[in-house]
Amino acid sequence: MQAAAPPDPIIFVHGRNADPGVWNTMRAEFARNGYPEDRLFAWSYDTSKSTNDMLSGQLQTYVHAVLDRTGARKVDLVAHSLGSLPTRWYVKFGDGRDKVAHWASLAGPNHGTDLAWLCAAWDQGCRDMTPRSYVVTHLNSGSATPGPVKYATWWSPCDEQIVPHSSTPLDGALNTRTACLKHNDFLGDSTVFQQVHSFLSGGSKATQP
Repeated sequence: MQAAAPPDPIIFVHGRNADPGVWNTMRAEFARNGYPEDRLFAWSYDTSKSTNDMLSGQLQTYVHAVLDRTGARKVDLVAHSLGSLPTRWYVKFGDGRDKVAHWASLAGPNHGTDLAWLCAAWDQGCRDMTPRSYVVTHLNSGSATPGPVKYATWWSPCDEQIVPHSSTPLDGALNTRTACLKHNDFLGDSTVFQQVHSFLSGGSKATQP
């Protein structure tokens, strides 16, 4: 009997002022659920840098390196918070439409967050997250979920960092309201993990009410 093909590699992308270690719990859950360790990656980046001028290009280089290393044709991207913006920019304006199978956003400021104004004066990453910023405006112009990529978002009515909470869902994505989770609770919540795992295993590009 022919062995099943390995799953697409997952690249986890952290949020502002974080590092790849925030994904340790979720990575361990994926491993326990059959993902080989060599298909699980986490991208580290400087969250104070520009999404469009710097980070999306760096992510593209990282994606290509993962594809070369694994021999896979596509990757899945799972982003938390700010990480949703450079991953979206890469998909929309880089070569991500051809290289990404699934894009998942946990508590992403996809239409901006009012709290970003608190640090926007000195931090480019914060400026990118402000409502109607250059990055947010361009990401949401035309189709917010372009190409054959499958998109999904998760948002919480108790998220203290994404204001308003309606910032996260996107037209054309599978949008899921979670239980009353704080912003960083998404990273270790077992239900969110199960839903993300199910989505990467075959989620569709359809909006959930």
